[in-house]
Amino acid sequence: MGARRTVSGAARGSFDLPADDLVTHGVIVGMTGSGKTGLVTVLVEEAVRNRIPVLLLDVKGDLANLKLAFPSYAAEHIAPWVEAARGDEDGVADGALVDEVAAERRNELMAWGITEDDLARYCATTHVRVITPGSDAGEPLHLLSALERRSSRWDHDIDNARATLEAAVSMVLRLMGRDPDPAQSRAHALLTAIAERRLVANQPADLASLLPDIITPPFATIGALDVETYIGLKARGELAADLNTLIASSSLARWRQGQDLDVGKWMQPVDGKTTATIVSVAHLQDSERALALGVVLEEALAWTRSQQGTSKLRGLIVFDEIYGYLPPHPHDPPTKRPLVALMKQARAFGVGCIVATQNPMDLDYRALSNAGTWILGRLQTEADLKRVIEGLGETMKGPIATKLKRIARRWFVVRSAGTNEISMMQPRWAMSLLRGPMTAPDLVRAKKHG
Repeated sequence: MGARRTVSGAARGSFDLPADDLVTHGVIVGMTGSGKTGLVTVLVEEAVRNRIPVLLLDVKGDLANLKLAFPSYAAEHIAPWVEAARGDEDGVADGALVDEVAAERRNELMAWGITEDDLARYCATTHVRVITPGSDAGEPLHLLSALERRSSRWDHDIDNARATLEAAVSMVLRLMGRDPDPAQSRAHALLTAIAERRLVANQPADLASLLPDIITPPFATIGALDVETYIGLKARGELAADLNTLIASSSLARWRQGQDLDVGKWMQPVDGKTTATIVSVAHLQDSERALALGVVLEEALAWTRSQQGTSKLRGLIVFDEIYGYLPPHPHDPPTKRPLVALMKQARAFGVGCIVATQNPMDLDYRALSNAGTWILGRLQTEADLKRVIEGLGETMKGPIATKLKRIARRWFVVRSAGTNEISMMQPRWAMSLLRGPMTAPDLVRAKKHG
């Protein structure tokens, strides 16, 4: 995976980050304007060039720029995506501006050794898709498919089938305004038991099918207690009424449309092409983003655990912007449990996680301590610097802090467990056109143009 490297001011040369080093996960930190998003994009491009499939969780909309990779330097490819100059009356970039952007792209890529053949090969061997839960701007996604659409996991992998079912039930309860905690919520236990019984028996388990069983459960006990003692008829009636209200609401429909949530399928080649699957939630409200990403991460964890053990990198999970989704105790958004589990367990199955943030405060650094590779760019404040250095177990007088205090834009300090070295690295120019966050209309336009 290529970039440029200088060590202690030495002449420029090649910086190689072996793909398998990322089995032990990576953390990228850098303020707005540091070049962090460009670095993440280049890492993904290099992974895909190495035939490693990638699942990307995109909070801001920037990673959807991976759709804007073109097979040559030609200006005509980028013309529809170049932003018009300020004050341009028709809002369409004129030819001179497009040519200027195209020339910069050509010159920068050539300077980093990226030829038109490389661009053509990348486009011919890469399949990029954008999935948009709750929207049809990209590919819509049925977030409750683990509950409402029976998976073959129930025939051969019940533990992971149960884990994804629990995540779907938690989302339903959150949408109802009820306690979603599988370890604490009696409503969760009841709904999960009802749904699991139906799914094991290959019966419908859509939300409407659950209603009669809530009132009259098809089993006598839950755990060691009889149903009536555990959750009485009145409480079950209230649960059924709340669920019926949710079913009747127009807001639920958008979560139940589109393809199944199936990370395993997303990580498979498409027509021989390596996949980069972007789950974009930039169009959602903050609370909705956490709900959607929590369910996706639970599915990613279940897929990871179903793989055979290996020390080789078989897939990457990339999360850019993680701030707010992996906070320290006692905060517990629906994304935290699967993220912590992935950071602890995924390496044994050959799945690496890369998390990136421009806000290093209030992250659970105990979870991030499992990461073997840290890539650090310019930071906004002294407090940010101290927090990162503390998280690394370093001191403000150590070599990492010293380098970070004077680092330039688009340069990064790298500490890799693979070599235990501290290096300086500048990522190459991205092959994808980095035009900023992709809005819903942008995604529709990208989908129409393939």
